[in-house]
Amino acid sequence: MITVGALLLASCAARQDAEAGGATPSASESSSPAESSSPGTADAESARKQLAELTVAAEGSLDGYDRDRFPHWSNQGENCNTREAVLKRDGTDVEVGSDCYPTSGSWTSPYDGEKWTDPSDVDIDHVVPLAEAWRTGADAWTDDERERFANDLEGANLLAVTDSVNQSKGDQGPEDWKPPLESYWCTYAIDWIDVKHTWDLTVEQDEVTALEDMLDRC
Repeated sequence: MITVGALLLASCAARQDAEAGGATPSASESSSPAESSSPGTADAESARKQLAELTVAAEGSLDGYDRDRFPHWSNQGENCNTREAVLKRDGTDVEVGSDCYPTSGSWTSPYDGEKWTDPSDVDIDHVVPLAEAWRTGADAWTDDERERFANDLEGANLLAVTDSVNQSKGDQGPEDWKPPLESYWCTYAIDWIDVKHTWDLTVEQDEVTALEDMLDRC
């Protein structure tokens, strides 16, 4: 197996040759105010470095896969499970009952920009789906490791999104599915790469190409 970095050497060299001659512009010379207010070229460049460190390999099979092999949603304390914790974190003016279920609030889905006031209209998406994780390395983990992955509130893998959009995504990677809101593609690619890098999951070449294209929008 080879790393993404080896595959990208030629394309990186081509980009460098295509730049205007001379020294690389400073940040103040090359960044417009609009670029500075976006997720940013710095985040995108960090994501590119992470992407180059990932292993390129064909996806494995789903043999043995079951969502129950990724136990969720786990208890997060204060009567909240992981789903409820994300609803509190990602919502606006969220109030909850003694059981931690939201009684009021609103949620704006980053995938399509739609706003919801009923938590039943909102799914908690795994940016890197559980089945995708299984096919790219999680099949070799313990169930405890898979539970940590499925309930990781510290990383970038859990988002409150429109339920129907989440269902349309299913277990597809960015080569086959992207958020309907194109302005979110940059952030989505950064998050996808971060999760794969954090959990040492592999990537396919067409996945790399899709991610590179999405990072070009940053």
